[in-house]
Amino acid sequence: MNNSFDATGLATTAQQKEGLDDWGPLPFEEPLTVLAESYRSADLNDIGAHILRSGLVHSLRMRLRAQEWIRRHPEIAAEVITAPIVVVGMMRSGTTLLQRLLAADNRFHCAYGWEVVEVAPRLDYDWSAEEDPRIAVSEKREATSRELAPELFAIHPMYAREPEEEIVFLSDAFLSHVPESGAQVPRYREWIDGQDFAPAYAYLHRMLQFLQWQKRQRGLTAGPAGPVCRWVLKSPAHLGYLDSLRHQFPDLHVVHMHRDPKQTIPSGASLNATLHAMHSDEVDRHRIGAQWLQRMGWTNDRAMASRSGWSDEFQRYTDIEFTDAVADPIGQVARVYDAIGLTLTSDAESAMRRWLAERPRETARPPYAATDFGLDDREIDQRFAEYNSRFRAAATSRRN
Repeated sequence: MNNSFDATGLATTAQQKEGLDDWGPLPFEEPLTVLAESYRSADLNDIGAHILRSGLVHSLRMRLRAQEWIRRHPEIAAEVITAPIVVVGMMRSGTTLLQRLLAADNRFHCAYGWEVVEVAPRLDYDWSAEEDPRIAVSEKREATSRELAPELFAIHPMYAREPEEEIVFLSDAFLSHVPESGAQVPRYREWIDGQDFAPAYAYLHRMLQFLQWQKRQRGLTAGPAGPVCRWVLKSPAHLGYLDSLRHQFPDLHVVHMHRDPKQTIPSGASLNATLHAMHSDEVDRHRIGAQWLQRMGWTNDRAMASRSGWSDEFQRYTDIEFTDAVADPIGQVARVYDAIGLTLTSDAESAMRRWLAERPRETARPPYAATDFGLDDREIDQRFAEYNSRFRAAATSRRN
């Protein structure tokens, strides 16, 4: 039993470090308590316990600091998040490629790696500074990750200056599937399946307002009377919560990426096994494989149910097959522009092609196979038969 995970103690530590005590209007106490109790009984080594506890304290510090910024500048709560484009799909299905291509268009906003790592600047921040000091902090973190966790960085690189997914903000609300990806937390895993994620998506919306206001201070968006850039969001985590996402952002457009689950499932299990190994001395790869197959099956079932329930009037989604995105990325992006009624300008296309030419080149991933995690192709095909039939049959027939 690890007594360093106590919800009250974690909150007190964050308050002491920030010198603040206002948590803001959104609830978080119950999920934090359940998560902390689950970590307390998890089989963590000393390093893993330190990493995970520090992460919880950091999330709480960001909540406190963001709330103080909003208290000082109540206009932040009036920021309007207009018609975001949200890229979803299973891990390794091309979501990062599509998000970063779209984000190359300067008519769109995105959250960069350095922004999600530390969403709230220090309270004495000088908005006239030539470069935000959080960038250097995030670049140092990136370099440390490359050096000390090269296998993790190869599987899931996080670059300070590249667009990044906003799953961090769901995690900061303590309602996410991030904890189960890095530790054996059965109670939290079971508890979270029955929870309403509305507070997490409300917190995501609040942090996007905060980031949009920050971009405004840096002159990266129009004035209050002018048009505001649309956001390009991305996270595989949204796939199981499309209704919650749509409720929070009713004018969104969903870009749903698709890839053969026989490719995506072992990849996700590989990432989870690497994360577990960072936090625990004992890693049951077969258990991780079984849990990941179950979680992704659960997630895709919910996504298909949400999509089936959307009325014909709500046609704000574009389906893209991974192989098509790799073969013709600009052509697939053009489909999204057509769907949202926006012109893909020559400047935007040039920026996208420039990003394709200059993007970070990822190092080779460690080898893995489904059998490493107690899985086989037939089992994966059976679990995702309905998904493949609904979304991937056309792609499969083209290859045949």
